[in-house]
Amino acid sequence: MIGVDAGGGDRLALAVLVQHRMATTEQMHWVIAPGVQIEQTRRRLARLREEGLVDRITLPQAGRRRVWFPTAYGARIACEWPELRGRRPSRTASDPTAVRLKVGHALTVTETALAFLQDARRSGDMCRPLDWMTEVHHPIGNGEAVIPDALLYYQRGPVDGDGGPMLRAFVEVDRATMGPERLAAKLTSYARLHSYVPTVPGRRATLQNPPMEEWRRRYPLFPRLLFVLDGTGPAGIENRIDALRTAARDLALLGFLHEVPVLAAPLTDLLQDGPSAPV
Repeated sequence: MIGVDAGGGDRLALAVLVQHRMATTEQMHWVIAPGVQIEQTRRRLARLREEGLVDRITLPQAGRRRVWFPTAYGARIACEWPELRGRRPSRTASDPTAVRLKVGHALTVTETALAFLQDARRSGDMCRPLDWMTEVHHPIGNGEAVIPDALLYYQRGPVDGDGGPMLRAFVEVDRATMGPERLAAKLTSYARLHSYVPTVPGRRATLQNPPMEEWRRRYPLFPRLLFVLDGTGPAGIENRIDALRTAARDLALLGFLHEVPVLAAPLTDLLQDGPSAPV
């Protein structure tokens, strides 16, 4: 037995950055190593940067926080690992200018992931750093796709037991950068994904091979849909929830909403009380 880490901590740090897209030093610390001093996380990230696997930008605001992201080289290496098989980061994920322009939304998505991760640790549930997958592409035909901000896997029950039910969720993190109606229109997109059956040229559906919705190739049940609302005050939050309620009255959505739970909550409540609280 080899009595060394063999790069396991470095591997997890790189995998988290590839999967989460970007994170501050503090976020990385709480995701990958909350049980050690933050200085160890800083040294780990600095070492990965020296090796060309990750890079950083410094935000101009007070405090000059550092935001870390994978380089193209780091992403290429990590995507060869079994735990990231099939993941293909966007071509701009490693571009410092693109990172700077996306930083507000991306860090809010990472903060949302951290809320679920810390809640699972407190509750004894199963939710690991790589159980949060950003921007998973789901085609809905005609060259269109649904790309949630994140796909979450969260298993109820003790980590060291058989575990409870697996909860899967599409997570949409809204920072009030679009109007309430555009936010609510996402319900229609997810309903399209729920019913989308791809056509295969030359193949006809039969009783033995009935048509199958595309999502069933990935999930035993369609993931629930969670809207996490941020970037506005209580009145703005209520306006956005009202828009979602109004959209949900559309008769075309009844079948989808009957089968798929759709929930919404302010990010401030998730951070204060945890996702498992009655927020």
